[in-house]
Amino acid sequence: TTRDAIDVRFEMDGRSLVAIDTAGVRKRTKFHEPVEHWALERMKQSIARADVVLLTIDATENVSGLDKRLGAAILEQCKPVILVVTKWDLAEGRKNRKGKPVTPKDYLEYLQKELVGMSSAPIVFSAAVDRVGLGEVVEVAFDLFEQARSRVPTGRLNDVMRDILSQRGPTSKLGTKVKIFYVAQVAVQPPTIVLVVNHPKLFTPEYERYLLNRLRERTPFSEVPIRLIIRERRRADLDDLLSGEHRARRERAGAGSIEGVDDELVR
Repeated sequence: TTRDAIDVRFEMDGRSLVAIDTAGVRKRTKFHEPVEHWALERMKQSIARADVVLLTIDATENVSGLDKRLGAAILEQCKPVILVVTKWDLAEGRKNRKGKPVTPKDYLEYLQKELVGMSSAPIVFSAAVDRVGLGEVVEVAFDLFEQARSRVPTGRLNDVMRDILSQRGPTSKLGTKVKIFYVAQVAVQPPTIVLVVNHPKLFTPEYERYLLNRLRERTPFSEVPIRLIIRERRRADLDDLLSGEHRARRERAGAGSIEGVDDELVR
């Protein structure tokens, strides 16, 4: 069994790729051998190096605790991921607990239940013996790579955010409403969006999930993780975010209010 990650360079359809062949780890709940702990840590390092991660799931076995741990590590590092279901030729058509043949739709629902947080990840069903799905995996990987490198103009992002908030914005039990002063994408791989708001605490985990789902629907990031940074407005923070024409306008305004500049940015 491979104990270290190995880089394999190859070409496919005129495109160059590097596949990181990760260390093998037995699928058990607890690791008793130091070498297995080391292999898992090396696997996490490989995730950090990758542009796109392929999480392979054996269709003939249940999703394991290791699969879930690796899934959590991928989500933590905000890496684009493809769920590659292997040995599908051996699993498709088998009887489920209700005695009905297993379909791709059934298995998709099963994976979404077991691998929490990966509902937006694309799934490719493959059969290595017949080379079914291998070309599709590479095509999807390049698509995710481009998604993760995309940028959304600030004006467009503000329009999208304003529309989302108009449909459903976070509020407190006391009726306090959120005001967003600034929205911008500040990085790619992963796409990173900064929101400067008046009350960050109103952005509960539940609302953040809702917001991310709506953003995926209206931006190029439909299948890749989005890193969302929500900050409270402070004068110094806003100055750091302002640049170019926005900063010049503020300087020309002299002692103009921060609110006036914020409103201009949001527009």
